[in-house]
Amino acid sequence: MSFDPSEKVAFKAPAEACDAHFHVFGPADRYPYGSDQLRYAPPMAPLEDYLQLAAHLGLTRYVFVQPSAYGRDNSCMLDAMREVGVARCRGIVDIDEDAPDALLADFDALGVRGVRINYSPIHPFEAGLAQKMTPRIRRIAARCAELGWHLDFLLPGWLTTELMPLFKSLKLPFSMAHMGMNLAKDGVNAPGFRALLDLVNHGDRNAYVKLTGIYRMSKVPHFTDSDPLARALIDAAPDRLIWGSDYPHLSFGENSSVELFNLLARWTDDEKVRKMILTENPERLFGF
Repeated sequence: MSFDPSEKVAFKAPAEACDAHFHVFGPADRYPYGSDQLRYAPPMAPLEDYLQLAAHLGLTRYVFVQPSAYGRDNSCMLDAMREVGVARCRGIVDIDEDAPDALLADFDALGVRGVRINYSPIHPFEAGLAQKMTPRIRRIAARCAELGWHLDFLLPGWLTTELMPLFKSLKLPFSMAHMGMNLAKDGVNAPGFRALLDLVNHGDRNAYVKLTGIYRMSKVPHFTDSDPLARALIDAAPDRLIWGSDYPHLSFGENSSVELFNLLARWTDDEKVRKMILTENPERLFGF
């Protein structure tokens, strides 16, 4: 369990509040890992533990995200989604770009509403990687558009910035995990973060930003240097932000899910804005 039930929640979640980014993990003998080069040691993080956390926070809608450890075998997540039921959950899968239409239709019926484009957030600079990724992104974007799904990106900050022209050309909704992996220490005037602020209001405003994984961008006590970035995003586009616990925090398992939720109270005291972030925006993006 990644929280202490005695930890106090700073504010009452609005009705139908959503955790828009978390993972579940099952027994390794039932759900084998999809790679010999794991980015982290996968924990045991069953659905029942997560649901205890969600209840403590007052969350009643859930968006499962396929973790990198399982590669493109989405079985663990899909089994958990079946248990919860489509009325309460959605899912983001990882797929081959030429996955059969019938498979995607099955996923859609379970509540899948997006495809993850996942590169390690600590991947070092690699010349030409953005160009190499572009054909796959465009192919999956076309598949998603046919289904009414969206794209979900987890990328290192430098790659997010390099892909900005492609993002601005996309004709379907997409989300950026962990605030685009812009490091808090670089501040709100860093070129990558300024580009992200521009992106959320560009054109048809297809971009959403996830207020997730703050411990990946901030290394100071209580993540206080992330406050200016979060508040700048809230000022720029409160209707294009969503929140997720990133449970079970993987390489950052020492972090408190309750403290991460309580950051929303520090970033804004406007209940209408918190309702946008927790209920209205995920409802629009995920089709609840």
